Amino acid sequence: MARSSSGAIVAALTAAALAGVGFLAVQAEAAPDRPAAAHASAGKDKGQDSGGQGAGDAAGQDQGKGPEAVPQGSGAGMRVVYALAQKRVWLVGADEKASHTFEVSPSTVSPQPGTYKVTSRTLNVTGSDGTPIEHVVIFHRDAAGIVFGFSAAVDGRPPNPTPGKKTGGIRENPADGLAMWQFAVSNTKVVVVP
Repeated sequence: MARSSSGAIVAALTAAALAGVGFLAVQAEAAPDRPAAAHASAGKDKGQDSGGQGAGDAAGQDQGKGPEAVPQGSGAGMRVVYALAQKRVWLVGADEKASHTFEVSPSTVSPQPGTYKVTSRTLNVTGSDGTPIEHVVIFHRDAAGIVFGFSAAVDGRPPNPTPGKKTGGIRENPADGLAMWQFAVSNTKVVVVP
């Protein structure tokens, strides 16, 4: 009897563990802060804002219409588009569709509108505000030496520069930072629009 009773206990524990894993998998699939790679593998083109809520289907909208449509006049081909006034980024493929769009938190200085290219990338570093950051994608250094690039604070917080210090960091949430890292390899075009 002891043998069949322990077998039943093991079977019940296994069933409960599988049910728990299934429940967590469903929760993870519905989570709004999943990385863009997970969205793409699911065949979805959902954008995300920095608040962690789905921002809508950017690829399904016509360019130039709606707040999440790729801005008109932002060039052509595969590129990162950064709209200064909207504080929003689009990752645009060669098919002219945005695979991901999200809000960002700029620092104290913004780059001039224009076309740039990714010049360097760093996986992990400490930001100018002392915050550990990851997925750093640099695209410009201006004449004053200010470096402009996208990054995500490991803890997800926005930039907190020293008052009066000129910095060009553009913060993303960690999931959006990973999407940028996967998309914007060296020499990827970055278009900054007003």
